[in-house]
Amino acid sequence: MYKILEKRTLNPNVKLMRIENDLIHMNAQPGQFVIIRVKEGGERIPLTIFDVDEHSISIIYQVVGATTSKLDHLNVGEHLLDIVGPLGTATDLDNVSKVIVVGGGVGCAIAHPIAKKLYNNGVEVTSIVGFRNSEFVILEKEFQDCSNHFILTTDDGSAGVKGFVTDSLRQLLEKCSYDKVFAIGPVPMMKFVSLLTKEFNTKTIVSLNSIMVDGTGMCGGCRVTVDGESKFACVDGPDFDGHLVDFDQLTKRNSVYNEFERTSHCDYCKLLEVNGLE
Repeated sequence: MYKILEKRTLNPNVKLMRIENDLIHMNAQPGQFVIIRVKEGGERIPLTIFDVDEHSISIIYQVVGATTSKLDHLNVGEHLLDIVGPLGTATDLDNVSKVIVVGGGVGCAIAHPIAKKLYNNGVEVTSIVGFRNSEFVILEKEFQDCSNHFILTTDDGSAGVKGFVTDSLRQLLEKCSYDKVFAIGPVPMMKFVSLLTKEFNTKTIVSLNSIMVDGTGMCGGCRVTVDGESKFACVDGPDFDGHLVDFDQLTKRNSVYNEFERTSHCDYCKLLEVNGLE
């Protein structure tokens, strides 16, 4: 059992939770994740490790289905049943001196540890983060604190620069060269970032947060095609060369469980309403 030490709202649908754990911090690196279970018999879900200290890890989650709703109904002082990790291959942050880190929506929770580690290693970091509007902005100050240059974009211009992350990215790539681009966010965003950087022959790393169950590559739920070969995001990744990923196939695979997720979330909300817990 793992005690919840802190819970903080980042936007209406995204929360940060700090959880007691004395072991994971010793090996956790940017890009890695944990698998958690809220209760006995519950679904196992992957969540990126946002931050660590000697006695806890922090995760950021978006309430989208039944399991994240159950997680969100836990409060400080209550406990999670299981946490397994760190899992996945850590992001390769070596041999770079000037990079761009692109985060989209809740993907910023994955992009931030990368930007922070690079910045602390003396790398020149330009961060571009994008959201639908000002209501959904998260981690703005955290990115500012670990970036030499910071650009906030929103689709409607209600915060930062109006437009998409690719608009600001193109402007930067047209002016100078970069060793690498790291892009983490919705699949369409990563696809179009990769198409853009390919024009400039700029190495691009994407994080594929596909459906993962066991986190060991045994179930095959996170299978993706990279350079014509099947890979498993949980063990071969989650980082891959964005210029080699079959994003169209990934989009189709990611949509398989959308209806089930919506239905399970609605059923859980109805159950809470019936029991007067909503």
